[in-house]
Amino acid sequence: MRRSIARCLGGLRSYCTDSGDGFHSSKLKIFDRHLKRKQRDRAAWLMKPKDSLVDTVAENLLDRLEDCKKTFPTALCMGGSLEAIRRLLHGRGGIEKLLMMDTSWDMVKLCKDAEQQMPTDNIETSYVIGDEEYLPVKENSVDLVISCLGLHWTNDLPGAMIQSRLALKPDGLFLAAILGGETLRELRIACTIALMEREGGISPRLSPLAQVRDAGNLLTRAGFTLPGVDVDEYTVRYSSGKSYASCFGFQPRIRADSGRNLLYLA
Repeated sequence: MRRSIARCLGGLRSYCTDSGDGFHSSKLKIFDRHLKRKQRDRAAWLMKPKDSLVDTVAENLLDRLEDCKKTFPTALCMGGSLEAIRRLLHGRGGIEKLLMMDTSWDMVKLCKDAEQQMPTDNIETSYVIGDEEYLPVKENSVDLVISCLGLHWTNDLPGAMIQSRLALKPDGLFLAAILGGETLRELRIACTIALMEREGGISPRLSPLAQVRDAGNLLTRAGFTLPGVDVDEYTVRYSSGKSYASCFGFQPRIRADSGRNLLYLA
């Protein structure tokens, strides 16, 4: 197993849009990647054992493997909901070797500890600390790249997709789920109204999210052939507007339920 992982990680080259140093690799700085890593460290200790939204997204993403007739012996799962992907894989895709990657050491440790409680499924699983913007994977080394709810926090999304394509072997598959569309619509409206009332103008308070057309253009720009994008909408209900807002560090007056749009990229 060590030799196979060495082949995947050997001969590293950066395909980022700027020749920087890993976590500071892209020119456009929408997100502080070091801060995001700390947030994921904290989230690893606060996460519930199972999250219904995350599990639903991961299950729908992995269902797409059943639509493929070919198998994917070597797979890379990067960022986002690693534990849910590993737990719900259930042998789909014919995966024999799985490389789990995250920027957060605590998140990787969480996945390692969770795997010890899973039934044996004959998948060689390895773990690595790495950034989606600076993939530590050799070119043409994996058959499948999976990202579940992680790519929407990258500064260089086109560069991350290009690196994923280069890491794939010919006829490989890229699967990703990102937050998009009208996600957190109520929170955006509440923030806009509050800013207009108190400051007389508006400024971005939430992460920018891709639309369906944007996602399709990004896949084409990254050089993927036969790209496909579809949208699922999930409604997450909270006991009160206060509990909803407190999850995101705000306390506006909003409704107690919010739709979340998920973009599936393949």
